[in-house]
Amino acid sequence: MRYRLLAAALAATALLASCATPTSSTGPMSFFVTSAGSGRGGDLGGLAGADALCQRLAAGTGAGGRTWRAYLSTPPTMAANNNPAIAAVNARDRIGNGPWYNAKGVLVARNLEHLHNGNNLGKETALDERGNVVRGRGDTPNEHDILTGSRSDGTAFAPQTDTTCKSWTSSTDGSAIVGHHDRSGPMPENWARSWNFSHQSAGCSQEALVRTGGAGRLYCFAAN
Repeated sequence: MRYRLLAAALAATALLASCATPTSSTGPMSFFVTSAGSGRGGDLGGLAGADALCQRLAAGTGAGGRTWRAYLSTPPTMAANNNPAIAAVNARDRIGNGPWYNAKGVLVARNLEHLHNGNNLGKETALDERGNVVRGRGDTPNEHDILTGSRSDGTAFAPQTDTTCKSWTSSTDGSAIVGHHDRSGPMPENWARSWNFSHQSAGCSQEALVRTGGAGRLYCFAAN
């Protein structure tokens, strides 16, 4: 009897665990790479403008009923006394808890932990909102640089170096951290294969983003 009760308890625990973690490999679109950027380089109109771009593109596919957020971080703004006047914004805190599926219904990440460690993102799955493959390394032009302004764990940088084109409001000054949606780079190191933290752009103008290997595209996630 004791062993039967133990077996039943273990089975119940396994069932609860399977219910707590989404395991479905298909679902409605809740993630995409934008088919275009703002056209103004790193000037996205701030986080609000970037979110509006995600929302508009999603609405064009019939998915506008969800709340869409751009995967972007911004650093804190420091006051004269060297204390934060405006707190940092972390990309990972803006996008909900998942799971996230691409436009073809394929699972790209179960939750925030999976997204930042072991996700299913790559050239074949990081599709735009209409399900099209985004050009990557080896294509002409290469557009695998996706704006994030984030560390590999989805958090913001310190304010000493501009990594977000002045919090996504500048097409002239600064630079932006980008990731490679195709997980490919000129070297085999981890930075070259990172989807959200590969390198800084050459600048914040549209021309500078193109020259680095991008087009000002964003990652968009449904937060609900």
